[in-house]
Amino acid sequence: MMFPRAFGAIALAASCLISPSAGITYDPLKPPSYPLAVRSPYLSAWIPGNDVASLPNSNAQFWAGNALVWSVIARVDGTTYNLFGVASPNDDTESGTVTAATYTSTHSTFTVTAGARSFTLDFFSPVSPKNYLRQSLPFSYLTVTVAAGDSTSVQIYSDISGSWTGQATDSSWTHSTSGSTSIFQIEAVGQAIYSQNSYGQALWGSAVYATRPSSTSTLSTQAGPRVTVRKQFVEDGTLTGDYADWTPGAVTGFAHDLGTTADESAVTFAIGHVRKDSINFLGTTQTGYYRATYADNIDAVTYFLDDYDDANTESAELDDLISDAGSDSFGDKYSDILALSVRQVYGGTEVTIPNDSLDTSEVRAFIKEISSDGNINTVDVIYATFPIFYILSPEFIKLLITPVFEYMATDAYSENYAVHDIGTNYPNATGHESSGESMPIEESGNVLFLTYAYQVASGDTDLYDTYSSQLETYATYLYNNGLYPAAQLSLNDALGALANQTNLGVKAAVGLAVYGKLADDTSYLTTGRDWGDKIWTDHLGTDADGTRFLIQYGITPWFLVYNHFPDKLFGLDVFPEDAYNATSDFYPTVRDDAGVALDGSLAWGQTNWQGFAAATVSGDARDMFIDDIWTYISNGLNTAPFSDKYFVTASGDYAAGESDSFRARPTLGSHFALAALSNVNTWSSS
Repeated sequence: MMFPRAFGAIALAASCLISPSAGITYDPLKPPSYPLAVRSPYLSAWIPGNDVASLPNSNAQFWAGNALVWSVIARVDGTTYNLFGVASPNDDTESGTVTAATYTSTHSTFTVTAGARSFTLDFFSPVSPKNYLRQSLPFSYLTVTVAAGDSTSVQIYSDISGSWTGQATDSSWTHSTSGSTSIFQIEAVGQAIYSQNSYGQALWGSAVYATRPSSTSTLSTQAGPRVTVRKQFVEDGTLTGDYADWTPGAVTGFAHDLGTTADESAVTFAIGHVRKDSINFLGTTQTGYYRATYADNIDAVTYFLDDYDDANTESAELDDLISDAGSDSFGDKYSDILALSVRQVYGGTEVTIPNDSLDTSEVRAFIKEISSDGNINTVDVIYATFPIFYILSPEFIKLLITPVFEYMATDAYSENYAVHDIGTNYPNATGHESSGESMPIEESGNVLFLTYAYQVASGDTDLYDTYSSQLETYATYLYNNGLYPAAQLSLNDALGALANQTNLGVKAAVGLAVYGKLADDTSYLTTGRDWGDKIWTDHLGTDADGTRFLIQYGITPWFLVYNHFPDKLFGLDVFPEDAYNATSDFYPTVRDDAGVALDGSLAWGQTNWQGFAAATVSGDARDMFIDDIWTYISNGLNTAPFSDKYFVTASGDYAAGESDSFRARPTLGSHFALAALSNVNTWSSS
């Protein structure tokens, strides 16, 4: 088995950060939270960066912050060491010492010393942008490697509990084998399909844990009360093969005996959460793409373990690509931001096919607005992610927006502007609720942007060809309503519905220009540019001296102009270079203690829109945005999975640089906006 590539080019390119208190090397930095197993909205396990020093006794966490039982324990010459996730250690065990932590775009790796040997725990969540089979498999890898050293006997143990089912008080389990692969499956009893608990965990499906002997290990298994199963390993270094009835807090455990050796040895586990009924799309069931080939859970996880070497090779190539896309463009700090963003974006997205036909020609993708309100395929969330897809997998833009177009073509939707979302509560894509958010100009502009981004990056016109009639309707709405917007919400929905929002006027102007490119109609491009002149040159949306954009026509305060990005990306010239030069000069003058706010009335900013703004400015302003986001993720104040919303100045109980409410949202694709200016569909591995 190939040794996991835990230390990619990103880590090598950046200088290491060392914690003086714990003696831990963090490479390239200590983030708010490390992705451990992040493959879907329901397989989303993390460890806060501030918990790494106590990794042996700190639980993994679901994205919402609730504990997940997932442990790694090792015996070295008969002495037992807790390496990871043992919050309540058994008697006669010691805690290992963490010496290093690193992350790349696909791996989070920790080095733990235990007695005479050193262990590496490599948490590997594949990201396979153009291989739908690999990307859709709802599993992640954990490889535990014992480094070469003095000859010792070594055994490695790992377990999980029903905490992964979302219904930990009432579950059941089964054990099975497929060849040499040993598989535990844990299911919630009385499963409630398409529903979640208060933490956002799925209340249906199966938690899966699997492993197989390596070339140097023998494998034993056991399930039962946590203290009992772990005690068995502590005392004997092996498990009994007994499977007690499930009880709350019980675990399913594996033990690998590596014998007495001085050589490097490794064992790999696969962890997953499987839902055969994945998405309710307009009353029909969608399932994971992989099920066209591996319909059974056991077959799927067995293949996943078989695929390790190929997946790991691909991940090494992707790590290098992300590193180069960042550091070659704007330095190592930018690479660090991109690498921490990748798994969070793809881990909020699922690739599906119809459950009844398993027809891979009908592939779709669904994205969850994690932690903010749980909507499904929110159009502005897709807009916030699209730069990463533009670079790595433009087909994902099509897969995500197609279900939106399909819904808007039904009798259930009759508006002449684009919808905000196709369901209030993921995974129920059952249609937009009348009480839900409506952003007519915002989303109409977004569907035009997304369609054109897909077309430019892929070279295909099929999305426009299929939905040209709808797109014309939304362009017409912008033409009739966009220059002087009525009171309505924008992406800055915290402000409520405001009339004459400059942000919306900008979106409408650029949206019309984009539609002109799609429809090959220069009149729309001309109108978009005319509106751009009115908003900027004629000061409709600026201060009298033309130094800044205002939040509303003629009304202060200023706001962050993130809707300029498609104008720059597609070279439309809707706004003159003077506008971009002015914002480059202006933003540094309104920077607060930890960054630039979303607008002049707020104490908080959002990294997703800062990422878009960074791609529209130059020089010191661009470097400021990169530095501020990098400082925010490395300041040690936060523990949530990369929150895109944080305080740029102290406010109430929050210090400057602290995150605010959002967790693990997939909107971080916008961090790739700068890279997208020079990288289009650069990923070729499959």
